[in-house]
Amino acid sequence: MNPMFAHRRVAAYTLACALATGLTLLTGCDGKPATAAPPSPATTAPTHYGYQIVNTFPHDRAAFTQGLVFLDGALLETTGLNGKSSLRRVEPATGSVLKRVELPEQYFGEGMTVIGKKIYQVTWQNRTGFVYDLGTFAAERTFRYDDEGWGLTTDGQQLILSDGTDTLRWLDPATFQVTRTVQVTNAGRPLALLNELEWVKGEIFANVWQTETVARIDPATGRVTGLIDFSGLLTPADRIGDIDVLNGIAYDAAEDRLFVTGKNWPKLFEVRLVPK
Repeated sequence: MNPMFAHRRVAAYTLACALATGLTLLTGCDGKPATAAPPSPATTAPTHYGYQIVNTFPHDRAAFTQGLVFLDGALLETTGLNGKSSLRRVEPATGSVLKRVELPEQYFGEGMTVIGKKIYQVTWQNRTGFVYDLGTFAAERTFRYDDEGWGLTTDGQQLILSDGTDTLRWLDPATFQVTRTVQVTNAGRPLALLNELEWVKGEIFANVWQTETVARIDPATGRVTGLIDFSGLLTPADRIGDIDVLNGIAYDAAEDRLFVTGKNWPKLFEVRLVPK
């Protein structure tokens, strides 16, 4: 998502309220605290996490990162902005771009995922997605969807799409029809501005746009089970040029490694989560 369009979402949604997890004191008619039932799982506050940096790798400062996937020892990455959107295969250790295809200028590239031998990529406002051959990056077909495209991941069977709201949609990868939706809630409150997505050990990790927070989401209920604070990843010396927001989560299932980066960031980080 391009920061110049922030007002379109932020005006309708207060992010600070969405991430707050306070409890309200209930009182009886006499003004004394009333006995309240234990909170339901849906309104239980999420676990908060920090991080440890395990490794740091170079990342292309010109990559306005939208989607990130670790597969077979390499990173697949999609980038955004009209005239600069691309699909890439990247060597993690060096940040070198091994293969790259450009999107036509009218498309603003967004999230991406892989099912089998196919790469699926969405675009922001064009309501158009692309399917590529995993090996050759040859574009095979396009598909349509309603509303905007932000993040994309998979549970191994279906596509999971975010559109900047508090709703995630499951799409059939053959027909691209919506098969189910789930509203994402944090302590009972809707959590919107969900951006890049990653499936991690049965959970959905989602960047919360314009923040340094990643939400851990139960895909069955939409409940946020955890909030990860990634503030401080970049040093002041890193924050030169067109540094933009945290965005980009990749999981290496074979080695149980988690990677994060951001739009135009000079570094990719392998991190370990630490409960606060």
